Amino acid sequence: MDWDKLRIFHAVADAGSLTHAGETLHLSQSAVSRQVRALEESLNTILFHRHARGLILTEQGELLFDATRAITKRLDAASARIRDSEEEVFGELRVTTTIGFGTLWLAPRLSKLFASFPELNIDLMLDERVLDLPMREADVAIRMKEPSQADLVRKKLMTVTMQLFASPTYLEEHGMPATIEDLRDHRLICQNTRSEQVSAGATLVREILTHDLPNMLTVNNYFGCLQAVHHKLGIGILPNYVALDDPNLIRVLPDVESNDVPVFLAYPEELRHSKRISAFRDFVLGEITLQRKQALDMAVSS
Repeated sequence: MDWDKLRIFHAVADAGSLTHAGETLHLSQSAVSRQVRALEESLNTILFHRHARGLILTEQGELLFDATRAITKRLDAASARIRDSEEEVFGELRVTTTIGFGTLWLAPRLSKLFASFPELNIDLMLDERVLDLPMREADVAIRMKEPSQADLVRKKLMTVTMQLFASPTYLEEHGMPATIEDLRDHRLICQNTRSEQVSAGATLVREILTHDLPNMLTVNNYFGCLQAVHHKLGIGILPNYVALDDPNLIRVLPDVESNDVPVFLAYPEELRHSKRISAFRDFVLGEITLQRKQALDMAVSS
C-alpha cells in the first residue's frame, strides 16, 4: 500500500473530516478526497461512511486505522529517539500532569530545568484526564496514582496528603478552629466531590461535610482553592506540598488529613533511553529531594 495514501487516510480518520485533515496536511479537500478514494479502490473496500455531519469509519476502516495508529506510534517513538543526541538534551518534551500539581509545584520550578537545558522545550498539558502514554498522547506523566497501563516505566516520586490550611490574616480575624466542629464558624474551600480529583481528597471532603458546614466555596482545581485561601475567603483543603513552598499558609487541625496519595512519574518503555526523559526525571527527583531537605531544616529550626 502507498504510504502517502495511508498517511492521508490516517489524518482523515483522526480528524473525522476531509476539511480538517486537509488543513493539517496542507492539502486541499479535493486532493485529500482523491487520495482516500484511490486507497479505497486499491483495497476494493469502503473505509468511511459519509454523511452531512462528517465521516465515520466502516469496520474495514477501523481495522486499517488501528494499523496506521500503531505505525504512527512506532514512528513517533523512533523520531523521538533519533532527536535525542547522545550528549545533548534538546527538542520538545510533552509532559502531562494534574492542574494542581502542574500549576502549584511543577511550573514554578521549570526555570531551573531551562537554565540547565536551554534547548529543551516543554509542552505542559494540565488535565485531570489520564492521557494514553503508550499511544503517545504525551511523552511523560506525573500521576497521583500508580499507572495501570502496560509497557510503562514508572517511578514513585513521593506521597501527598490533603490537609486544611488558612492564611495568617484570615486566622487573626476569624480565629483558629480547635475541633472539626468549629469549622461550622468558617467557610470551607475545597474541590467539589463531583469534580475529577484523587479519591483520597474527595473522601476527606465528604468526611468533613458530615459535620453540616453551612458555608462553602467549591472550585474545580487546587490552584483556585489556593487563591481563595490567600484572599481570606476561608479555610481550604490543599495538597501538603503547597504549604512546603508557601510561608503564607498555616495548617489548621493538624490531625485532619486524607490518606496518602502516591505520586508516580511514568513514560513509555520505548523512551527508556531518551535523554530528554532522563533530564526531566532527574530534575523532578532533585527538586523533590531539595524540598524535603528544606522542610526538614524548617522543622528543626522551629
